[in-house]
Amino acid sequence: MNARFAFDLEQAGRTLVAGADEAGRGCLAGPLVAAAVAFAYDGFGDADFTALDAVNDSKKLTRERRDEVYAAIVARARQIVVVSCSSETIDRRGLHVCNLAALGAALEALSPRPHAAFVDGFALAACAVPHEALVGGDGRSAAVAAASVVAKVTRDRLMRRLHERYPLWAFDEHVGYATATHQQLIAEHGVCAIHRLSFQSVAFQQLGLGGESATETQAEVS
Repeated sequence: MNARFAFDLEQAGRTLVAGADEAGRGCLAGPLVAAAVAFAYDGFGDADFTALDAVNDSKKLTRERRDEVYAAIVARARQIVVVSCSSETIDRRGLHVCNLAALGAALEALSPRPHAAFVDGFALAACAVPHEALVGGDGRSAAVAAASVVAKVTRDRLMRRLHERYPLWAFDEHVGYATATHQQLIAEHGVCAIHRLSFQSVAFQQLGLGGESATETQAEVS
């Protein structure tokens, strides 16, 4: 059993434990995706813990390993909820507001309600589900790590499908993150319908795409 499962069991015992995390918060394009994963540990045996032994912060797994872990999570989770906020919604409401709202909505959609819930990094003041914010939660809690994998895999697969609609921006390569390639393609082709025009990133500032709307959105959510 890896240390993240040991943490969940130590904190909550063999109960229904949920974790929530997001993917895409720092992207220049595409949605923000939040996921909540609930594990019913009272039904877990040694084989389940072994099958999920590689569950970890999604950023520490290769794409191939994430896909394998994702399949193991889907096969063993009591419930998985995914919530997506489009780039248009992010521009309208603000990135931080959307992030908190999506995480809270994912937790609140779990049924039955978990006995314990952990959220990576953020306390969700408006969420009706009691939870604990964990700094670095995707490296500490198996449920949060599972949510990070589900959110990341779901979002990456969506961005690769969107590449077929917007092939000029190579979303199949960088899935919307601010890579050098992505910045260069924005400089060459401008932005498309799924870029976040209000996001005050270094790349957008360098390319002169921030503007007043970015300042207004940032002030709204700070």
